[in-house]
Amino acid sequence: MHKRIYLSWIILIILIILTGCFKGEQTMGEIDPPNEAETVEKNDNLSEETKPEDKESHSTTVARELYLIDANGMVAPQTVELPFPESKEVAKQVLEYLVRGGPITPLLPNGFQAVLPEGTEVLGLTLQDDGTMVVDLSEEFKNYEAKDEQKILQAMTYTLTQFDQIKKIKIWLNGHPLDEMPVDGTPISEGYSRANGINIIHSEVADLLMSEAVTLHFPAEYNNTRYYVPVTKYVGKSDTNLYESVVNSLLNGPGHYANLIHVFNLETSLVDSPVLEDGILKLVFSEDILKNKDQAMISDEVMETLVRSLTELDEVEGVDIKVENMEKLVNENGESLNTPVMKGKEAKQKVS
Repeated sequence: MHKRIYLSWIILIILIILTGCFKGEQTMGEIDPPNEAETVEKNDNLSEETKPEDKESHSTTVARELYLIDANGMVAPQTVELPFPESKEVAKQVLEYLVRGGPITPLLPNGFQAVLPEGTEVLGLTLQDDGTMVVDLSEEFKNYEAKDEQKILQAMTYTLTQFDQIKKIKIWLNGHPLDEMPVDGTPISEGYSRANGINIIHSEVADLLMSEAVTLHFPAEYNNTRYYVPVTKYVGKSDTNLYESVVNSLLNGPGHYANLIHVFNLETSLVDSPVLEDGILKLVFSEDILKNKDQAMISDEVMETLVRSLTELDEVEGVDIKVENMEKLVNENGESLNTPVMKGKEAKQKVS
């Protein structure tokens, strides 16, 4: 009798242990997903998944760079806080904020205007495997003046290519591809990219084969608000390296664009040829670059003009600036400039 009771207890204990093991295995299976689990969805309209830094559950707005037209008729970027898109179609949203009379109106900075004709609708967007964004627009897109055609192309291209996946754009009108722009006939059958330039300066370089198109950034001002305007210029590279040509173009100033500000002292020069090492471009200037020699201070606008312009070159990730006879350098806030300034670290005009 006692043996039977004892045996029953042993069997019961074994069953409890086995049941716990099975439940434990099931729980672990629910917690640990397979390593190959796919968590990002592909979206032809460029999903918000492409910008993970913007994904904050409590966010109601997100900063976007919109290329608008300033008071002098130049295409310039402005960082604008847009409503966080419920549909997550971020490419469509930024285009809709380029339409005159559209949702951008109450957010426009002083002196700026939208670039797309009023009433233009984005009918569809398709991101192709090669990075081409096909943009299908409504008939209202044709309602612009010939003088604005290049500005429209540049603003659309630069606004959309702020997203890494987009390399160039092609434009359709009401479901039909365009081989040329509808008003002034600019060829666009092969698409339009940043390589086509922005605010193009007609170059005096005689031999275009021995030159290269570069994008330079100069500050502009409207009603005491400063912002940066990109311009494309051809610079020669036969006698000096490309980096030296870019720097010398900046030192020479914006030329006939009187609305752009020349931030360098006229005597400023490079002491040595620029050297690129591991993505860092090393520059050594004469003391004339300093805003204040006693404090070894370089103005913020000089730094931003150099960094914005030189990091437009694909291989340049940052800029390391030195000044002859100076061991240490500071900016206008007294902060050290003895380490390289990396791409994207410069301040941008922000509009709320």
